[in-house]
Amino acid sequence: MKNLFNIPENISEEAKKELKKLLKGNQNFVNGQPTLKNICPETLRKYAFHQEPYACVLTCSDSRVVPEIIFDCGIGEIFVVRVAGMTTGPNIIESVEYAVKCLKVPVVILLGHDDCGVMKYANEGYPDEPKYFKSLMNCVYPVFEGETEKADSNTVAKKHTHLVEKVLKEKSEIIRNAVETGQTALINCHFDHSTGIVSIID
Repeated sequence: MKNLFNIPENISEEAKKELKKLLKGNQNFVNGQPTLKNICPETLRKYAFHQEPYACVLTCSDSRVVPEIIFDCGIGEIFVVRVAGMTTGPNIIESVEYAVKCLKVPVVILLGHDDCGVMKYANEGYPDEPKYFKSLMNCVYPVFEGETEKADSNTVAKKHTHLVEKVLKEKSEIIRNAVETGQTALINCHFDHSTGIVSIID
């Protein structure tokens, strides 16, 4: 039987605990009851010379997708990596590697979202050679390979989230080893703008 937040069973207890904390924070956000914790100068001074986030969130630069707000987090809680379309160039992969290797986060959230402009652009343009945003399209276009019919952009976004997980494991020995040893869990999620809910996707 699935638990309340559909948290995977095959991850470490620490990852489960931190993932549950994030999803409970999202519940606070959805219910309009944010805790407003850890957003003061005192907290900033506490972490003036070090940081110890309990999760990394890789997501899109979209102005509507603000992890600290939608997960009800404050200063020092999550290490956020943002780039248009949650695309995975070398600097993005290395940023996640830093969170895994140096900060030792037990969980990395891969957070796609509804109405993503990059997914729309890719969906409309594939398979033509893109005139603009070529590096972004090079990251997204593999989603369409082998597909016989086009899906809506939100479905494309979810497929792309799974692709990002695959790319991180294939291109990063650091991330792959951390996942295989249970040090870090990669969790695929999707943010619904109409509800504010972050859901774990299979």
